[in-house]
Amino acid sequence: MIVFNLTCGNDHPFEGWFGSAADFERQQESALLSCPLCGSKRVSKALHAPYVNTGGTPKPPGRERHGKDAVGQYANVADEVAQLVEHLLANTDDVGDAFPEEARKIHYQEAPERKIRGNASREEVKDLREEGIEIMALPIPRHLLGKRH
Repeated sequence: MIVFNLTCGNDHPFEGWFGSAADFERQQESALLSCPLCGSKRVSKALHAPYVNTGGTPKPPGRERHGKDAVGQYANVADEVAQLVEHLLANTDDVGDAFPEEARKIHYQEAPERKIRGNASREEVKDLREEGIEIMALPIPRHLLGKRH
């Protein structure tokens, strides 16, 4: 397993885990990679300092506090992400396809401020960001898409 620091065309940093460097290259060439924040398909490697095992006893920085269960720290990530999505769904108004219009109304104080979610095309997202409206993509699992809160 190899971890790369990645960035999208909108300069959002994130990391990706791959079976090998060739696996990353294959996914990048096939446009299978996308930014988790904005959905941009323009993903590239960011600068990073890889750890190289030289066979000595020193451990890589940051690993000593995790002990033998370093992988265990990620065991409940899926549950935590699901809880976060549930919380966001329960505490936002679904405005559906009217999202860009509603986001603008709130931003320009033409409507009361409130937390909203909905649908927007990549072009609409780009336009909203250019207007200074802060938005982010929300990965909602399929089984929650039709769920009403």
